[in-house]
Amino acid sequence: MKIAYRSGAVISAAALTFALAACSPSNETSSESESPAADSSTSTSTDAGTETAALSGNLQGAGASSQESAMDAWRAGFQEANPDVTVGYDPVGSGGGIEQFLSGAVPFAGSDGLLEGEEYTQAQEVCGDGGAYHLPMYISPVAVIFNIEGLTSLNLDAETIAKIFDGVITSWDDPAIADQNPDAELPSETITVVHRSDSSGTSENFTDYLEQAGNGAWGYEASKEFPETSAQRVGADGTSAVVDNVTNTPNAIGYADASRAGSLGTVAIKVGEEYVPFSPEAAANIVAASPLSEEANGENDLAYAIDRTTTDSSAYPLTLVSYHIVCSSYEDEATRDLVVGFEKYVASDEGQDTAASAAGSAPLTDELQSQIDSILDGIAAGA
Repeated sequence: MKIAYRSGAVISAAALTFALAACSPSNETSSESESPAADSSTSTSTDAGTETAALSGNLQGAGASSQESAMDAWRAGFQEANPDVTVGYDPVGSGGGIEQFLSGAVPFAGSDGLLEGEEYTQAQEVCGDGGAYHLPMYISPVAVIFNIEGLTSLNLDAETIAKIFDGVITSWDDPAIADQNPDAELPSETITVVHRSDSSGTSENFTDYLEQAGNGAWGYEASKEFPETSAQRVGADGTSAVVDNVTNTPNAIGYADASRAGSLGTVAIKVGEEYVPFSPEAAANIVAASPLSEEANGENDLAYAIDRTTTDSSAYPLTLVSYHIVCSSYEDEATRDLVVGFEKYVASDEGQDTAASAAGSAPLTDELQSQIDSILDGIAAGA
């Protein structure tokens, strides 16, 4: 039996646009229990160039904080084209977004990680027998960020990064770091590791990279929860908190969506025989070369298994594919129309260009855009 979704408090599109311009947080608090309304009796052309039903109502999502900058831009663009719609997004982290989605609190979740076995089963209780789909909407490199006075870049292989985050390497002048950076003036200072303390898809991607590419130096499984390592470390809740802690802690190192690295030092990671800095192009290349997960929910579930061990130096294997997790079927047509309308905008040329400008993400390929559009067209209502 499918669960009806709760909607949050409706605010005006004008007020939200002003809030985004002021760079305010994108969290919204639910204060009403009205169902979102949609009137599909007429059609209108959006700025994305697609013919859609005239939409109205309140659409709420939750999940990955890595998507926050892109999501703010998507919300603003979609609401400009659909002034009777309010879109809210709570950047509570991938784990929190999945939890809200599986409880029926929101009709879509943002996640840097994939649903796991039991979660696919739980999704059937919310979405019907067809379950849920992963739609890759935001492709972005994860940056290894650091704060060392006078240094803006370092070269490191996965094994060395793993040993730093595990607490095996504890000082910046360790020979394993110095040998890869012969021209750098490395301080004889203790390394402070900053990691996500919440359930995070960014952590899952980062630890998956260390597990796959670390040459056995990372003795933990990939997980949304960062493990209890022996490093001198600080936990931080959300991407912004990780960046703030690294910024404010001399000799710290952490990991975050590359769009949020700012003026911090960043690591070029070793791929094959070369050190590769992050870039949208290199992130897109690793996705194009990766297969779909064996656990995917059929051909409409575009859940990727990223190949972290590639030796192709045109690719950046420490890349996250951040998904929008949606139902294959919704309880009512109004919710279905809001979700499909918003997701079509996100996947469109306009939506992807907006995210690239706001967050430096890699736009989807034409083939992937076409796949997503077809999947969205097949989402049902009332089934």
